Amino acid sequence: MRRTTRYPVEGANSLWHVYKTVPFGKVVKNFIVIQLARYTPFLGMKNWLYKMFLRMDIGEQTSFALMVMLDVMFPEKISVGKNTVIGYNTTILAHEYLIKEYRLGDVEIGSEVMIGANTTILPGVKIGDGAIVSAGTLVHKDVPAGAFVGGNPMRVIYTQDELAERWREDSIYGLKREE
Repeated sequence: MRRTTRYPVEGANSLWHVYKTVPFGKVVKNFIVIQLARYTPFLGMKNWLYKMFLRMDIGEQTSFALMVMLDVMFPEKISVGKNTVIGYNTTILAHEYLIKEYRLGDVEIGSEVMIGANTTILPGVKIGDGAIVSAGTLVHKDVPAGAFVGGNPMRVIYTQDELAERWREDSIYGLKREE
């Protein structure tokens, strides 16, 4: 189960009430910052924009590829560890506006995580250190540290131990062979 806080609304759907839940000026500022960062090829500048203007917690040497779309209303609820790669056109959400309620939840992405292109990460999930998320995955629940996950719905393809065994002899990811 994702860790979200639920807020009921009455009358029109919750998105119709959006500016009762988040200030209009904040959304405009966040939109501008996110759009600038989506198109800039300078990784350090993206991280600076996210930290300075969106109040995100981002580790050193983390890379957001082109076109990554962060939650425009609550980006401060997203944290990313160090040396992580967020793939092209990935969407990271910290909110859900539904008919009778809206939900908010922190998104925690660990260190040394690889997230493939066109992935969608829903609010209230935690992706553990060293995890790999396959391209095009809908991350709707927590990802264990070191696991390789993918699909829609997301499922564990390899556990940390299974992945280590597969890569045991690999010259890049596994144990280095002595010659």
